[in-house]
Amino acid sequence: MTQLKPCTGIDGDRRDYILYDKAIPPFPRSELIEDVLFDRFRYHCAEGDMWPLTWAEDDAIYAGAGDNRGCPMNLWRVTTQKNFWNPTGRVEPCCRTNSGAWTLDLVNPSPVDVSKYCTDPKAPFIKPSGLLDIGGTLYFAVEAQNYGEAPQFCRQKNYHGWIVTSKDGGRSFDCDATPTHFFEGRLSSCHFLQFGRGYRGARDGYVYAYFPCDLDDGCSYWENNDALLLGRVPKARILDREAWEFFCSSDPGTPQWNGDDSLAVPVFTYRKMTGSNHVAYNPGLKRYIMGNYSFIDEALHPRPIHQMEYPESHISQLTLYEAKEPWGPWKLFYRDDDWGTYGDYQPNFPTRWFSEDGRILFMVSSGSWDDYNFVVQKIALKCKGDGAFPAAARYFSMR
Repeated sequence: MTQLKPCTGIDGDRRDYILYDKAIPPFPRSELIEDVLFDRFRYHCAEGDMWPLTWAEDDAIYAGAGDNRGCPMNLWRVTTQKNFWNPTGRVEPCCRTNSGAWTLDLVNPSPVDVSKYCTDPKAPFIKPSGLLDIGGTLYFAVEAQNYGEAPQFCRQKNYHGWIVTSKDGGRSFDCDATPTHFFEGRLSSCHFLQFGRGYRGARDGYVYAYFPCDLDDGCSYWENNDALLLGRVPKARILDREAWEFFCSSDPGTPQWNGDDSLAVPVFTYRKMTGSNHVAYNPGLKRYIMGNYSFIDEALHPRPIHQMEYPESHISQLTLYEAKEPWGPWKLFYRDDDWGTYGDYQPNFPTRWFSEDGRILFMVSSGSWDDYNFVVQKIALKCKGDGAFPAAARYFSMR
């Protein structure tokens, strides 16, 4: 029997929600990463949220953003700048400050015409989900969605997704590169696994992507899902739906794949606490790094941000994981039960900004109010056998 937690909204309306088990990550601790140190300072640029990122062939970072400048989705270009603190023109982890080290420029204010491509009244809006550059071609995964339709556990719901492409740095897109229902149901939100510049350094000839989903109803949501599925496709056939196959093994040690997505099994499961996550390969550590987020109440029970009105929903949990393979098994190396200023979300790690040894990372995220932009914070990792955090973290002052 479903148990509801009584809740009254800021305007006196009923906001009762389903009471799920407390958000305790069911994962073993990392044996590699023993400690994490966050920089005290965070850097804010541009505006918007979600921020799928890719390191492109032209050496810039491209980033998708949602809900800004009067548009539901747009594309930005992130470049680094030479200045007093950054004389090399590269993002250096050892700098005392990274102020002014990068700049964001709006490349395309509206890559997809919502009035033309989002005609289903159940999903009239569009958001960015994944972005990938392969040799100078941008593959931009987008999702048609709404802002929730289940009043007792209201989540932003994804109905279907597809991939649009650009060969001119995002200035124009082929919005018919795939059908708009290329991905549906629990595959509606596609998040590409990131490697190096222009997809260099990839593990093999495939492109990999994660799909957040709910295991109870088989749908996809932006927040508070149950699990991630994993798909792959030969990189030359990324726009061919028949070429996609999905991880279907019960044992990460013996990966198996099948073109029938109904046979896909989760590679990451955190009940009602799985976000629309981004994953990046860290070559210095030889590990895949994933940041997970979702929203909770004051007692640590899952509660989607769309369950409440602003400014009531303001608590999120951040958990960070590493794995040797894209399909896991995942191991936890950091947890924060009150992340950010107002409940931040969608952590991401630009592969261009990893230190050579992999122990300094730059985490991109966003949140509500004055965190509703491109928020960057440096992170230092202390790994097994390290005597201390890397010297580049000597200016960090927040634990």
